[in-house]
Amino acid sequence: MRRREFITLLGGAAVAWPLVARAQEPERMRRIGVLMAINADDAEAQARIAAFVRGLQQLGWTVGKNVRIDYRLAGIDADTLRKNAAELVALAPDVILAQSSPTIAPLLQATHTVPIVFTLIADPVGAGYVESLAHPGGNATGFTVFEYAIGGKWLELLKEIAPRVTRVAVVREAAVAAGPAQFGAAQTVAPSLGMELRPVDTRSAGEIDRAITAFARGANSGLLVTGSSSATLHRDLIVSLAAQYRLPAVYFTRFFVTAGGLISYGPDYVDQFRRASGYVDRILKGEKPANLPVQAPTKYELVINLKTAKALGLEVPPTLLARADEVIE
Repeated sequence: MRRREFITLLGGAAVAWPLVARAQEPERMRRIGVLMAINADDAEAQARIAAFVRGLQQLGWTVGKNVRIDYRLAGIDADTLRKNAAELVALAPDVILAQSSPTIAPLLQATHTVPIVFTLIADPVGAGYVESLAHPGGNATGFTVFEYAIGGKWLELLKEIAPRVTRVAVVREAAVAAGPAQFGAAQTVAPSLGMELRPVDTRSAGEIDRAITAFARGANSGLLVTGSSSATLHRDLIVSLAAQYRLPAVYFTRFFVTAGGLISYGPDYVDQFRRASGYVDRILKGEKPANLPVQAPTKYELVINLKTAKALGLEVPPTLLARADEVIE
């Protein structure tokens, strides 16, 4: 373009110039914190993070370009989680993604202003994280993982796949409300199924090992593993003990079954992180957590490991196989 033509164009576009200048300004970098009660090298943690990041990308957010993500993943130690929660809040992020009760509780103690999107929470109203599911009311909202009544469904599945089981060790996290509640739901249906339940806490690997080893000495024994961060952390140990003592076991999610467990029924955990990216996007664009309703799972999976069933000498009923979303052979 010649100099004279450029000057003429510049003069004619004087009114539009401020708009053009603003449009060319670099896009503001937004900041997301992520707090998870799981180890960073855990394959399940990596799958959840990947789903979250992919979801953000589909909504126009690119890490390093218009968004930065600060991660804190360090298992389930309460002191470490409180420290990590405080560190993330100190970074003044635009929003924090929190996985499960062990993370949301310290975050809400650390801040009442930074928006929080939670996943894998059983009862956010009962725990006091939100005022109601429809109207959270505070600085947190997110996704529930399942209703407590699913504990009864897990026990029914165990009876269906292993009819001879009459004694069941229920692995639960007593320090989290969902642990006793899921145990209670299973306890209500146990008499009608001819089953006797015994709780096993998940505070440490040694405690799990000793309790299951002692329980397995009895005949007609089985295992029910309820949802918790600690059960996730110790899942390889639990699956190994179930195999060692030939205990038919029902688990709360599929990654136990892909690791060699017998059967699982529950929501798709990875899908929750994909869906969480949508709420993070809406908050980054100006919406308030108080106005975003807490959502329930939309996708449940029944997964059966036929190889494990065969090793336990179990014949999986055809009706149960027909209902399965995934069969591992």
